Amino acid sequence: MDSPFVEVADRVWVSRRPWLDANVTAIGGDDGLLLVDTHGSRSAGEDVAAGVRGLGAGPLLGVVNTHWHFDHTFGNGAVLAALGPVPVHAHETALAEFTAFAAEARTTRAVAGHPESEGYHEEVAATELHAPDHTFASVRVLDLGGRLVELVHPGRGHTGGDVVVNVADADVLVAGDLVEQSGAPCYGEDSWPLEWPLALDTVLGMLRPSAVVVPGHGAPVDREFVQDQRAAVGIVAETIRDLAARGVRQSDALAAAQWPYLPEGLVHAVARGYEHLPRSQKRLPLI
Repeated sequence: MDSPFVEVADRVWVSRRPWLDANVTAIGGDDGLLLVDTHGSRSAGEDVAAGVRGLGAGPLLGVVNTHWHFDHTFGNGAVLAALGPVPVHAHETALAEFTAFAAEARTTRAVAGHPESEGYHEEVAATELHAPDHTFASVRVLDLGGRLVELVHPGRGHTGGDVVVNVADADVLVAGDLVEQSGAPCYGEDSWPLEWPLALDTVLGMLRPSAVVVPGHGAPVDREFVQDQRAAVGIVAETIRDLAARGVRQSDALAAAQWPYLPEGLVHAVARGYEHLPRSQKRLPLI
């Protein structure tokens, strides 16, 4: 098995995968398990399924995809083939994004955007896609038997269809890529940089001081870490607004301000932020 599941709270196990440092989480109830994310390929999903089976914590009851990206969804088919047909839950926008973009994400060009995926291109390209098939708009509650788990769409941030998974009785929240520990938050071509801080405000409202937060990538963190990351993504959003309001050209924005993250990681944040700002909040570029 590539990476074992480690129990981080009562019947909540996290497998931190070496490839992309991505997390897969298993949540147990009296009736069986809920799996959150399935990693990035058929073979990765097969390894995840072996790990779930090794827990001996009951049958798989369902899968949740925290968003559509390949490193969280491309293991869906392998997991279901190994552990049985179960519902795959996701936000309705995540399904629309998966339908629109997942096939392209199998190509070398798309996966090449992740340097850590060197050597995995053929594996990803050969993966058969299995889309989420149970969607919701705002909140869904799943009963695992003696344990209720909340699936919540806190707003748009990393993607338009982000979902967090709240295990209230265990004081654990699985945040997907709305929170990242192994690096800076990833602003991609489908991110919502101006709304990301508001989504994290919703997440923070769900967390007690003692909460364990499982990020999309990296080690579990606490509420203070999420607060700090919310402050940083808030600075990104407000800096974009300020620059646009002062008439700074988008092409000049990265060099025109102090940023909380390396500018090269904010190219899409600036482009998407300028795109999403209403015209009333933009001035004509300074000459």
